[in-house]
Amino acid sequence: MDIAALSMALSQASVKTEANVSIMKKTIDQAETNGNDVVKMLEQSVQPHIGGKFDIRA
Repeated sequence: MDIAALSMALSQASVKTEANVSIMKKTIDQAETNGNDVVKMLEQSVQPHIGGKFDIRA
């Protein structure tokens, strides 16, 4: 294999790696955003005064 072909192959591998890392960062950011949104929804739906006491006397 000549030097030029090896250089091209390494360059292409580097570009693919950078693209994969970039996509993974975006995926992680989106997952974090989704998680924060779920937490906000749960916080808004919590009603701490409901279900705290049970009257079990018959």
